Amino acid sequence: MAAPALYSKFARVWIPDAVEVWRSAELTKDYSPGDAALQLQLEDGSELEYKLNPKDNTLPPLRNPDILVGENDLTALSYLHEPAVLHNLRVRFIDSKLIYTYCGIILVAINPYESLPIYGEDIISAYSGQNMGDMDPHIFAVAEEAYKQMARDERNQSIIVSGESGAGKTVSAKYAMRYFATVSGSSTEASVEERILASSPIMEAIGNAKTTRNDNSSRFGKYIEIGFDRKYHIIGANMRTYLLEKSRVVFQASEERNYHIFYQLCASTHLPEFKALQLGSTDEFHYTNQGTSPIIDEVDDAQEMQTTRRAFSLLGIHEIQQLDLFRILAAILHLGNVEVTGRGSGNCSVSTENCHLTVFCELMMVSCESMAHWLCHKKLKTATETLNKPLAKTEAVDGRDALAKHIYARLFNWIVSQINKALRSSSVQHSFIGVLDIYGFETFEINSFEQFCINYANEKLQQQFNLHVFKLEQEEYMKEQIPWTLIDFYDNQPCINLIEAKMGVLDLLDEECMMPKGSDGSWAQKLYNTHLKKSAHFDKPRMSNKAFIIHHFADRVEYQCEGFLEKNKDTVNEEQINVLKSSKFAFLLELFQDEENAPGPTGTVASGRTKMPRVGQSLRDHKKSVGLQFRNSLNLLMDTLNATTPHYVRCIKPNDHKSPLMMDPSRAAQQLRACGVLETVRISAAGFPSRWTYQEFFIRYRVLMKQKDVLSDKKLTCQNVLEQLIQDSDKYKFGKTKIFFRAGQVAYLEKLRADKLRAACVQIQKTIRCWLSRKKYLRLRRATITIQRYVRGQQARTLCKSLRRTKAAVVIQKYQRMCAARRLYQRKRAATVLLQRLLRGHTARLRYRQLRYEQKVVVVQRWVRSWLARLRYRRTLQALVYLQCCARRMLARRELKKLKIEARSVEHYKKLNVGMENKIMQLQRKVDDQHKENRELLERLIVVESSSVSELEKLHSQLEALQGVEEDARHLGDQVSTLEEELGLTREELERNRKMVEELNEKNNLLKSEKDDLNNLIKEQGQQITDKLQKAHQELIEHLQTDLNEERTRYQKLLTEHLKLEELHADLISEREAAAHMSKPGHVRTDSAYSSNESQYTHCSEFTGSEVSLQGQEEELQGAVDVGLLLKLQRRVAELEQEKLNLQSEWDSREEQLQQDHAKELEECRRTLIAERDYEAQKRQELESDNKRLKKDLNDLRVSLSLGKGSGRASPGAPAYNVLLEQLSSITEELEVRKEEVLLLRTQLVNLEAFKYKEAASEGDSGDTSRSPTLDLHELNEDGELYMVYEGLKETNRLLESQLQTERQDHAEELQALRAQLQALREERDQQQELLTNTLKLPQDGRVHTALQHEISRLTRHNVDLMEQMDKQDKTIRKLKKQLKMYMKKVEESDQIQIDQPILDNKASEALSSVSIIRKERHCQGMLECRKEDESKLLRALITDLKPRGVAVSLIPGLPAYILFMCLRHADYTNNDQQVCTLLNSSINSIKNVLKKKGDDFETASFWLANTCRLLHCLKQYSGEEAFTKHNTPQQNEQCLLNFDLAEYRQVLSDLIIQIYQQLIKCMESILQPMIVAGMLEQETIPVVLGLKPTGLRKRTSSFPEESSYTLDSILKQLESFHSTLLQHGNDTDLVKQVVKQQFYFICAVTLNSLLLRKDMCSWSKGLQIRYNVSQLEEWLMDKGIQVGGVREMLEPLIQATKLLQVNKKTEEDAKAIATMCTALTATQIVKILNLYTPVNEFEERVSVSCMKSVQALLKDRQESPQLLMDSKTVFPITFPFNPSHVALENIQIPASLNINFLTRL
Repeated sequence: MAAPALYSKFARVWIPDAVEVWRSAELTKDYSPGDAALQLQLEDGSELEYKLNPKDNTLPPLRNPDILVGENDLTALSYLHEPAVLHNLRVRFIDSKLIYTYCGIILVAINPYESLPIYGEDIISAYSGQNMGDMDPHIFAVAEEAYKQMARDERNQSIIVSGESGAGKTVSAKYAMRYFATVSGSSTEASVEERILASSPIMEAIGNAKTTRNDNSSRFGKYIEIGFDRKYHIIGANMRTYLLEKSRVVFQASEERNYHIFYQLCASTHLPEFKALQLGSTDEFHYTNQGTSPIIDEVDDAQEMQTTRRAFSLLGIHEIQQLDLFRILAAILHLGNVEVTGRGSGNCSVSTENCHLTVFCELMMVSCESMAHWLCHKKLKTATETLNKPLAKTEAVDGRDALAKHIYARLFNWIVSQINKALRSSSVQHSFIGVLDIYGFETFEINSFEQFCINYANEKLQQQFNLHVFKLEQEEYMKEQIPWTLIDFYDNQPCINLIEAKMGVLDLLDEECMMPKGSDGSWAQKLYNTHLKKSAHFDKPRMSNKAFIIHHFADRVEYQCEGFLEKNKDTVNEEQINVLKSSKFAFLLELFQDEENAPGPTGTVASGRTKMPRVGQSLRDHKKSVGLQFRNSLNLLMDTLNATTPHYVRCIKPNDHKSPLMMDPSRAAQQLRACGVLETVRISAAGFPSRWTYQEFFIRYRVLMKQKDVLSDKKLTCQNVLEQLIQDSDKYKFGKTKIFFRAGQVAYLEKLRADKLRAACVQIQKTIRCWLSRKKYLRLRRATITIQRYVRGQQARTLCKSLRRTKAAVVIQKYQRMCAARRLYQRKRAATVLLQRLLRGHTARLRYRQLRYEQKVVVVQRWVRSWLARLRYRRTLQALVYLQCCARRMLARRELKKLKIEARSVEHYKKLNVGMENKIMQLQRKVDDQHKENRELLERLIVVESSSVSELEKLHSQLEALQGVEEDARHLGDQVSTLEEELGLTREELERNRKMVEELNEKNNLLKSEKDDLNNLIKEQGQQITDKLQKAHQELIEHLQTDLNEERTRYQKLLTEHLKLEELHADLISEREAAAHMSKPGHVRTDSAYSSNESQYTHCSEFTGSEVSLQGQEEELQGAVDVGLLLKLQRRVAELEQEKLNLQSEWDSREEQLQQDHAKELEECRRTLIAERDYEAQKRQELESDNKRLKKDLNDLRVSLSLGKGSGRASPGAPAYNVLLEQLSSITEELEVRKEEVLLLRTQLVNLEAFKYKEAASEGDSGDTSRSPTLDLHELNEDGELYMVYEGLKETNRLLESQLQTERQDHAEELQALRAQLQALREERDQQQELLTNTLKLPQDGRVHTALQHEISRLTRHNVDLMEQMDKQDKTIRKLKKQLKMYMKKVEESDQIQIDQPILDNKASEALSSVSIIRKERHCQGMLECRKEDESKLLRALITDLKPRGVAVSLIPGLPAYILFMCLRHADYTNNDQQVCTLLNSSINSIKNVLKKKGDDFETASFWLANTCRLLHCLKQYSGEEAFTKHNTPQQNEQCLLNFDLAEYRQVLSDLIIQIYQQLIKCMESILQPMIVAGMLEQETIPVVLGLKPTGLRKRTSSFPEESSYTLDSILKQLESFHSTLLQHGNDTDLVKQVVKQQFYFICAVTLNSLLLRKDMCSWSKGLQIRYNVSQLEEWLMDKGIQVGGVREMLEPLIQATKLLQVNKKTEEDAKAIATMCTALTATQIVKILNLYTPVNEFEERVSVSCMKSVQALLKDRQESPQLLMDSKTVFPITFPFNPSHVALENIQIPASLNINFLTRL
């Protein structure tokens, strides 16, 4: 397709702009060839007519589609040109905050001017082992590529870091070196990495300074070679420096500083060691105050000084040398303040009394007069004589400054040489990686000799870069068999020839310097005459005759000739140097002595900013011009780089204001041109920049193919399709594996694809809209028919209703008329009845009134009479009640007084403290009493009512009597009124009585309510206390569980560190042995302090001695191993050992005590063996006599029974019964006596054996038979009876003394315990008194509550004490039970022997004794006897030579563990502690050796993990402890260990299990590591979801050959293999779940970390595929039934990441949904994923800026780690719960294939 066809309407182009360099615009009209202008619309909406150049009619560059913006590799863009590169960098830097971008083989690094969290250890681990194109661009990716290419190609590598000042070169180089130090490690020297990194602060202090562009600008170039051995571990380094800017020592421009070291020195003048330097503020010195900017923001010079001094110390520069170094620096500052006075030529002078000159001379230890003289004079040598010429003032000042520069240069070289000495290694260097940190292309308003040298060096580097890029392009084309055509690229060889060729700029400069009267002007004229109009790269300014212009590859630069000659000569007054050489300052003499004798290590060149002379260069070399020296050193550097594989890092400074994450387009474009990035783009664009594999092309552009075009051969399919789509065959080429496209062709294919998809979308929309319309029509038609049906039905129902209403109206009329007639009749009838009723009612009412009047008269009479009676009764009752109240009040007051006294007493509170039940009972009694009183009052009321009835009867009689005198009562009206008043009073009295009864009832109810409230209060308080206790208990459990997990994690980490240190120790020993073998081939001696067969846990002191052994080996290994390694290893061993000793101090003491106890028990066992044999013989004799006596007794019993046969059954009083009782009692007494005799006899035999043992020992020690107690014994008595008696008495006395001493100790302990108990009771009494005092001060309610609380707390403490005592007693009981079982078993065995053994001769007794032994063995089943000489064969057969696969298939799980435990049981049964220790220690060490040899085999680790766990469970199950034996069968409980407590060995086995588990996890991770990214991220699990991203991404060259691609099925199969292997070997279910949980965490961590570092994986379609992959893992978990227990939760971060890729990311509601959904991701991870999100298709949209800001605002309050990546190395703490075995030991069958027939089953 022709290029003009792409300039259609809506196409976007780039047009030049003065401010933004390039601006984006959109075509509003199609372009036709021949048009003079383009009609454009800018992004702000304004219209623009862009006129084309009429000469060449060049069209503006096209803009890439939005989906290509933000690519990792600039060469992957479809349109390759400057605006596309600049825009891509700006989008990545500003929008996505990505500072690294690839441009072919270049890594472009933009300085962000702020700290970014992308350089941590987790990032290093993520990039380690990855191919360069698989991860996002990073300096670590370049370092990893260099490291892997060095290992693959065995070729040295170089990383060239360049850029202008402030672009971040030094930081990039520092991170590259940090990566090498972290990834490679050190083989022999643990401090090499630290020393390499420690050189940075030193070089920054002496070589960096503040400039207007950078606060920490490197004013020199350096090339650091990091050396590696054959295993590619760092062994050393070497540094070469270039172009130190010496002129900065004596001059600084405005807003700039001198080197940092001067300001650090002045900031530390308060230190006592710097008092002698007589320094002050930096404003006081001429060499530090010229820039007027002595302070750098956020930099503390004093603190930096401490960092510099620590770095000096780390690199081996002693404190004395440091002080001497600072002394010279201070002298330089004082030299700058030396004033030169005088006018004119030859009249200057320096006063010897100048204070600064005096200080300078004192510090340098030189003559003040000589220095003052030669500062103002110089020596001229002629053919006949030597003259002293006075200097002018300016010449003297220049000489003074030249001396200062020269001294600083010498000091700089010396420091570099010392650093190289510290970094140098004695090992042979196999390869190296060089890191070149060198200045970039520079151009200023005034450019001098320094800029000329810098740009000359960049010209050379650019030439080397161009050739390398050209070579790589050629190799790629030849590899794919593409026809190679020469690409025209910029060759800067003519410019280099202009500078360095014969009669070039440098050659003419050296020639002019040799002229006696040479000047800058004459040199300029020579340049004009030689090169002007003869070289295209040389030009002359129009307005100057002392300047020249050189056209460099980056820009044209104008250089001022002034100062070129002087800087090129770099002259120093030799007499001044001689004065310094006459100094008594040893350090100064060392500097200038090196100048004459020693060759320099750095090869550096010194100048104003020129390459410094090498340390110790000869005088002849020193007189070489600076330009010549720099040219030679540059040629050496280029030779070095050409001999290595280069890797390029171009650092870009985004703006001159040091603003974070801001880019100035003009400055960025200028640097891109200067650093060669655009040249790389141009070379790539000139060929075929876009490259696709056939598979990627087929998947992406499948939509452009017809069904008939799709063939089985995808390569042929792609060729046929391309021939149809692109007519010009020159626009693409077919390689072996890839299709090569020219620039713009991919964009054209994308346009075709987008048009096809857009047409397909239109077709789909048309079909869907048709379907929706028809569906809507059918729905309306059905609705219309339905409405019609309902309307017609409604009309029919209305007609029917009308007919029914008409008929109903007729019926209603009929009945209505009938009702009217009936109503009229009923009305008339009702009126008649009403009249009759009213008349009859009137008559009745008249009669009723008469009767009522008569009745009321009778009632009045009755009430008057009753009132008079009640009045008399009430007065009497009131008097009685008053008397009772007075008496009761007096009694109540007395009772109240008693209660108050009682309430104040202690007994009352004790009663209250007894509990609330007493109070409740009292209240109940009060209620009962109140009920009783109420009943009494009711009874009284009844009595009153009865009396009132009698009185009423009397009143009736009186009323009848009064009826006679009724006439008299009428005349007594006054009396009647009085009676009425009394009647009112009576009523009031009744009302009061009623109220009193109500009050009593209320009080009763109140008491009941109080009782109920108290009951409820007690219940609530009890419930609250219970809830609080439960809550506190739960919180305590959770806290303890958390602490336990943390402690377990710390312990396992310490164990891992310990194991690593042991491995390092073993490696060091092996290296020592190898070195000794090399030095002494005839004799190799192993280290006696180390044995692989000894247990590292039972002999902990072995490891402690490693530090001592290392110190002892230091002199022996000095020739083969570097001393720094030993020192570092000693320091690390000491630190880790200190931590371990703190944790195991108690363990060590117990271990030593155990060893001592075992030794004592072994000695006692040896002593008692012979005594027991003698005891058994004597016991047989006693038993024979006992049997005779028993037979006699039996015969007597038979005789007595035969005599009593006639009487039938023996009664209790019968003779036979009495004889039987006598025999039984005598036998019992005899048995007791015999037991006591046996014990006494055993004691005597033991004492006798001890005597014999002592006797043998004395004979062995002394060897003097004349003084042997045996000879004395034979002299006294042949049988030795007297001596035995004497020894027995002594032993008896010792026994009595020991018993007495024991009793005294027990008495003292008991007395101490009683005193402690008494003290505790006193304290409790004081506490109770204090409590009582505090309680009395409280109110009544508070007293009760406080008393309850204190009582509860007291009871709780008491319960805790009781529980502790109970635990102690339980332990004692278990111990005693265990001993009792052992003793009972022995007694039963002895009794069985006594009962079953008949009286036979010696032969018969021997036969029976053998039978009894067999019977005893039958009772001890489940044991295997292993002889001591067979132990090694057993371990070799069970552990060393055993193959897990065969055992797992053919034998029961855990068989080796069962066999080992059965052997341990036999050793325990025979009380052989030595064999127990040997078996356990040897087994543990053998397992460790097997794992060390086959640690990378998952089956081996799984097999021994299962067997070690089973052995640990067996030790617990058969330990006899109740917590473990409750699951056992009775037979298993009988098989528990008898003599030894192996709890300490259980801890050793637990540590071994942790070690095996960690090795298993490490092996599992190494197997899964290469599968995860390929299977979880890269595989297209759902084929062609949306196709690949249309980037045409050119993959980076892989460092290793392509490995077999892994899929998700590979991961699932591997997980299935792991799971089946674990179960097949018999691992516990809980342990398997923990392994699976660790597996899924590792899969999630690796996948998510790779996702966070790969921009191409952050898309909607990729999120869908990852979610599908995760669902497959979840299904696998469900199939295995292990989705619980936190396993599935391990995948939650990855699941949320996939959801984040798929959700909408536009509005604020979407941001809220994201913040709510992503709880398992950190805020840093969420923002990172949103920044990396890249649309794969044009129909997707990027994350909006508003949504991004909303998400960040919602996440800013999260309290979480700022770490970006998950820690994939995290290992969860392992727990292995007790799992008892149901396998019976006696039923285990040992197959013959194990070859352990030497074991004897018991």
